[in-house]
Amino acid sequence: MTLKPTGNGVLDAALHDSASLISLRASAPTGGFALTERARQDVGRFKTALQSFGYYKASVHLTIDGKTLDDPGIFAALDQAPASPPIAVVVSFDLGPRFQLGQVTISTPVPADIPGQLDLRSGQPAMAADVLAAQGRLLSALREDGYPMAKVPIPLATLRPDENRLDVEFQPDAGPKTDIGPISFSGLKDMNESFVRRRLTVHPGELFTTSAIDTARQDLTSIGVFSVVRAVPADALDPQGQLPITFDLTERPLHAVDLGVAYSTDVGINVTTGWHDHNLFGNAEQLNLTAAVQLGGNAVTRPGYNVGAQFIKPDYLVRDQSLEIDVNAIDQSLQAYQQTALLEKIALNRKLTPHWTASLGLSGEQESILQEDVTRHYELVGIPASLRYDNTTSLLAPTSGIRASLTVTPTESLGTTSATFFITQLAGSTYLDLFDNGRSILALRGLVGKDFGAGVFSLPPDQRFYAGGSGTVRGYRFQTLGPQFANRIPTGGTAISAGTVELRQRILGSYGIATFLDVGQVSSNGAPFTSNWHAGAGIGARYYTSIGPIRLDVAVPLNKLPGGDSLELYIGIGEAF
Repeated sequence: MTLKPTGNGVLDAALHDSASLISLRASAPTGGFALTERARQDVGRFKTALQSFGYYKASVHLTIDGKTLDDPGIFAALDQAPASPPIAVVVSFDLGPRFQLGQVTISTPVPADIPGQLDLRSGQPAMAADVLAAQGRLLSALREDGYPMAKVPIPLATLRPDENRLDVEFQPDAGPKTDIGPISFSGLKDMNESFVRRRLTVHPGELFTTSAIDTARQDLTSIGVFSVVRAVPADALDPQGQLPITFDLTERPLHAVDLGVAYSTDVGINVTTGWHDHNLFGNAEQLNLTAAVQLGGNAVTRPGYNVGAQFIKPDYLVRDQSLEIDVNAIDQSLQAYQQTALLEKIALNRKLTPHWTASLGLSGEQESILQEDVTRHYELVGIPASLRYDNTTSLLAPTSGIRASLTVTPTESLGTTSATFFITQLAGSTYLDLFDNGRSILALRGLVGKDFGAGVFSLPPDQRFYAGGSGTVRGYRFQTLGPQFANRIPTGGTAISAGTVELRQRILGSYGIATFLDVGQVSSNGAPFTSNWHAGAGIGARYYTSIGPIRLDVAVPLNKLPGGDSLELYIGIGEAF
């Protein structure tokens, strides 16, 4: 079948999809009388499609082997036609005038704010899709106004052929304005109903609105215990005139195990594993046990490990406030220093708004650090405080939004060298969707940090700032940018500045490429932006999976350090930032 173009690509696609002679050509071929009957049915389908686009005076011209469907000789011609080549079916269209909407009215009582929600105007093309969309908006607006039993039937359409217009009349039945009735739960197994009920953001007696119900559903999903949360209103009002709601909940498996592997030429192979309990005592408490092993790498002198335990209690004392307790044991041998440490932290994390989070805690650290053949012992007590903002679209592969954090940690250092200092750090990243399709992303990253109150050698080596590596400036070995001892071992500094520009371009279905430029500097005893800058540039490949992109980046230093590497390679899951 050949469909002559109408000049409207969207209409042409709709006509193509309407043709059974096209859709059934391979699966259900036919000929003779059956062919003409299928063609007659297609003419009706074409007219329906044309009318849905506002062409109520359009005509369809269909010929089979050059003959119209009304030609008395068509059957004889079809019976005598050879099997090859196929019989030619040609369709052309005379669109005629495009009808416009005339009067658009709501003829039944509705609240005063409802008519403005139609977004349907007299004079616009009489598109069926637009009218049906307005029907949906009208129903949504009524339910959002507290009318959950509202019904909006298909609107009445009246053709005015002499004016080439179509009048549309909506006849909604708003029903009674309704409050939320009793709330019940189904599907609970290990979760305590009392916790779920306290967590709810909607309550009996409040006005029923679809947005409030959906907010409550999303909030229950966010606590990490449920894989599916459905809010199911009752079919009818209860004797008090309220509408009961049942939240149908599906709990995730209590336990989960994960395994991760990353590699870079500077810090080597990093193998991580974790065991997680999502609901330890029935109130969405989390217990996370993790272990990581670091093997090889040109910035690592021997294998190291990091073993940790984390407990999180949500809604501690008040809603949206969690208690977090962390304990970690670390043993690592880096080019800059060797460290054996035990770290503890207890913190209160408070969600201020959907995007803002604040945290205040108390931390402790007992460690031994070997640097330049001298071992020093430290005991640190800190008060970490942070303020974070995040409205990005994804944790591992954001396409828009901003992430920003400000951390301030007053710290008292006891042991070999005593000192009191404040560690401050401001970090941020933003993601720009260049063409609003999620495929071309410009990602920007910045970091500024400063230690106040102590000189570089009064600070424990692990509390100093370092640059180089995937977190700051790719192309340089981990921690090697900045001040160094005479033997080229990094000393670290009291201030850091770093930034990144990265373009991420998705190609084909699951593949992508990236190009980037990183810059950074570390000051020995100065302020940010006061030391020598170094830059690294590179290119990367991406393979997008359901759990995040698999990333491979290759970076080179633009001003190579003496004794430094010519390139660095990074492989991991998720974007670099």
